[in-house]
Amino acid sequence: MALLDTHKEDIERHLAKYPDKHSAVMPLLAMAQEEYGYVTQDAIGEIAGILDLDVTHIKGLIGFYTMLYDRPKGKYLLQICTDLPCALRGAEALSEHLCRKLGIQPGETTPDGLFTIENVKCVAACDCAPVMQVNGHYHENLDEEKLNKLLEDLRREAEVSEPAHYD
Repeated sequence: MALLDTHKEDIERHLAKYPDKHSAVMPLLAMAQEEYGYVTQDAIGEIAGILDLDVTHIKGLIGFYTMLYDRPKGKYLLQICTDLPCALRGAEALSEHLCRKLGIQPGETTPDGLFTIENVKCVAACDCAPVMQVNGHYHENLDEEKLNKLLEDLRREAEVSEPAHYD
């Protein structure tokens, strides 16, 4: 279903905020991602049409901004900071451990759709390195034992919660 069908009032509200409707691109992309879990190709086309923008321009924004996705992500997005302070405290080894444990590489999602791993730069928690965000929530001063426990807890949580939907 199209965004205009389900969020017409929200779209109009965003368009009314800006003197140039092109400026509403980020709120509309966020809306699409919230609705579908990622910014679908159909949503890209629809937003381009609403804002009179080229599809390539919108795809460029999605490629530039790390918080926007053009493909499904796992129920849990695991973002390990590998910038220098975290790297000096073992983040790269933790990332490798996580990849081995889940059987995937950074940028990939587990076959069950539960986990996606990303290595990211600086999450602004250098004093608590190494750090990983799980769906935006910080887990600090990690080591392999804490990471293993966190994965167990997330799997348990996923068993009792509503299953994720994937295209």
